[in-house]
Amino acid sequence: MVEASVIAVLVATVLLMLWRWLGSRRWLVLALVWLVYAIYEVLMAKRVLCSGECNIRVDLLLLYPLLLGDTLWVAVSEARRALKRRREISQDGARH
Repeated sequence: MVEASVIAVLVATVLLMLWRWLGSRRWLVLALVWLVYAIYEVLMAKRVLCSGECNIRVDLLLLYPLLLGDTLWVAVSEARRALKRRREISQDGARH
């Protein structure tokens, strides 16, 4: 469980760097969600949120797909937005 929190912090760090570099708030929101997940994992590992048997974690059947799906969705939508901007700039440059 501790490894999962470290990975989540690393993912959040990359997303924060993307936010600073590209300026889209989507990256910031997604980074904050990953950080919340990291905190959740730490609390689970320290048995704050789970006092007994935490071996079977049904919550992760929902959390992992949501985190990964949201990350993929933001990445694809931001890439499409960037391509659209690039096309518009190249079309404007060709007109002038």
